[in-house]
Amino acid sequence: MSVIKVVLRKKPKADGTLPLAIRLYKDGKENYIYLGYYLSSEFWDAEKQRVKKSHPNSARMNNLIAKKLSEAMDKTLELEAAREHVSSMAMKQKVRPKGGKNFFTQADLYIQTLKEAGKYNRYNSDKSKIACFKAFCGTSDIAFSDITVPLLEKFKHYCLTERKVCERTAINHWVVVRTVFSQAIKSEIADIRHYPFGRGKIVIKFPETKKVGISAEDVQKLERIDLPYPIQNHVRNLWLFAFYFGGMRGADVLRLRWSDFKDGRLYYTMGKNLKPVSLKVPEKAVAILKMYKPDQRSEDDLVFPELKVFDNLDDNFKVQKQIALSLCRLDKILTDKVAAKAKINGRITMHIARHTFGRIAGDTIALTTAQKLFRHSDISTTMGYMNNFIHKDEDDALDRVINFKGVNDNKTTGRGRKAKVV
Repeated sequence: MSVIKVVLRKKPKADGTLPLAIRLYKDGKENYIYLGYYLSSEFWDAEKQRVKKSHPNSARMNNLIAKKLSEAMDKTLELEAAREHVSSMAMKQKVRPKGGKNFFTQADLYIQTLKEAGKYNRYNSDKSKIACFKAFCGTSDIAFSDITVPLLEKFKHYCLTERKVCERTAINHWVVVRTVFSQAIKSEIADIRHYPFGRGKIVIKFPETKKVGISAEDVQKLERIDLPYPIQNHVRNLWLFAFYFGGMRGADVLRLRWSDFKDGRLYYTMGKNLKPVSLKVPEKAVAILKMYKPDQRSEDDLVFPELKVFDNLDDNFKVQKQIALSLCRLDKILTDKVAAKAKINGRITMHIARHTFGRIAGDTIALTTAQKLFRHSDISTTMGYMNNFIHKDEDDALDRVINFKGVNDNKTTGRGRKAKVV
């Protein structure tokens, strides 16, 4: 059975006053919710749980105590009705959630969770999106019930017009709001009735993005070009290495160790979805590996130098941060120096190696094979991805139509008249 009462805690301030708190007792364990008010023990009636009339503000404080006690009892009864087993800590979280019921305090807890989980990329990205939403709201104190469909529609417009972001990025701002809202509902902090997403409200639908890789001829240019500086050669090697292994993600390339290569095959676990991968090591990749072999310090040493600043890779947050900074630097060199030297038009990044592999593969490999090479969980993901690069059917259909005999010639039509040439 749970017991809820108001008590005067024995933790005095410098002036000797003691804090008022709600005591939550359940199964031999207790938790306290402090009310933010302090009182001298001479003014407290412990038996009646009331401030004595001799206190100048007794009426106002007793009203406050009665209100807080009633709220605590109502929420505890609601919790006990919904669950078979309830702890005093769960009761405390229900009555006064960690961080409070404000959206932005819960958003701060969400961001802190990402940091503790070592998810630097999401932490960095989502933190800026929450800051953007806060700037739009003009306050750091907005209730979940105030986050309505019209408000979110205005927020999207703000992102597009004031922040000058693209449609997909604006929708990603919605996604972060939805994530915080959903977690607050699971924690019984927000009411599902106020949830502004779903059927009849805001439905998240991402616009299709265009994935463009460079051509096979451009890849050959990268392979043949004579680059004057070691850093440019290194960046070119990383890009080609990612391409040779089916468009391996840049973060996975930087994490590779010499021990991942056995009997002519590469064995590694993808960082994005933790899937194990095994691929044949192409001869072109072997040639690149030989360039880095003299720098190998041990059997388990990293192949490439970007992460060798760490003694180990245990601190995932710091490692992900270093990877993000390294990839940003690599992408800049690829575009500004390497692509320019190779006379390749357009921007080249480490991730473009993945799109390039898809573009060159095009119609030449089966979708099931492409799914294995890209390590997609669902074939529909591969179909959507490869649709950016497979154009043969559409191109052939277009040629058949515009090259159809009789189009734009001066032959007689079905009614015996000559077709008018425009």
